[in-house]
Amino acid sequence: MNINWYPGHMVKAKKQILEDLKLIDVVIEIIDSRIPIASRNPDIAEMIKEKKKIIVLNKCDLADEKETIKWVAYFKSQGIIAIPADSNSGKGIETVMKSVQEVMKEQLEKSSQKGRTGKTIRLLILGIPNVGKSSFINRIAKRTSAEVGNRPGVTKQKQWIRLGNNIELMDTPGVLWPKFESEEIALNLAYTGTIKDEVIDKVEVSFRLLKYLLENHKQAVVERYKITEDVINQELAKQQDESLNLLDIFYLIGKKRGAVVSGGKIDEEKTANILLEDFRSGKLGRITIETVK
Repeated sequence: MNINWYPGHMVKAKKQILEDLKLIDVVIEIIDSRIPIASRNPDIAEMIKEKKKIIVLNKCDLADEKETIKWVAYFKSQGIIAIPADSNSGKGIETVMKSVQEVMKEQLEKSSQKGRTGKTIRLLILGIPNVGKSSFINRIAKRTSAEVGNRPGVTKQKQWIRLGNNIELMDTPGVLWPKFESEEIALNLAYTGTIKDEVIDKVEVSFRLLKYLLENHKQAVVERYKITEDVINQELAKQQDESLNLLDIFYLIGKKRGAVVSGGKIDEEKTANILLEDFRSGKLGRITIETVK
């Protein structure tokens, strides 16, 4: 599968973030709980390796809770604090802010011993587009709209948001575009909507998503689209190319959801939109695509 993608402004964004990091005490990296690997730009890990950091496993309300616990343990084994959060409801936000104080505790005590009290802790939030970064900033800043764009490399005057408890947040875009290390990474980003639908073949992506769901979460398909498991198994057992079997199930879903055009044909684009939206919104259940190996 070919997803046309060019990470515009990548060099400029990296340069800006490296400059900003000189002023920062703690980096908070926002990733998607459903795809913890795909939603991390490997450049971020390299850039912040010398910094104190906290990973926020955002959108945890859409991910399998058991898998999220495993990811928290995985990052802990790497020496990184990882905290599940849902920026929309505010879940986990308080824990993140407490962890900021915790990771800075030793440094603050050393400053205090030298007579320098009241040190301001300065934060920078990093993440690729559509992992919920702006929603997270809105939550911790207790405001309704963050002056943060998804376009990396946008030059703006540095501004600091005062969060209380001697903590300030640098209000800059802090965004790097995802890197496609493999087709699997690209697909996982497409499933979750991190890659804009305008640059992907939605029908192809939804078809791949359906294949993944039938192999790993068949019951979710059964329950959501009211197609019995027997019918699905019969379709999959047909003596024809696997893609045709999948297409038949794809059409069954389209028919069940009213994606039918004149002549009784299935509207593939509409069916694709239904599948992708149902997955992204959690209507197919709490599903983690990338699991701890």
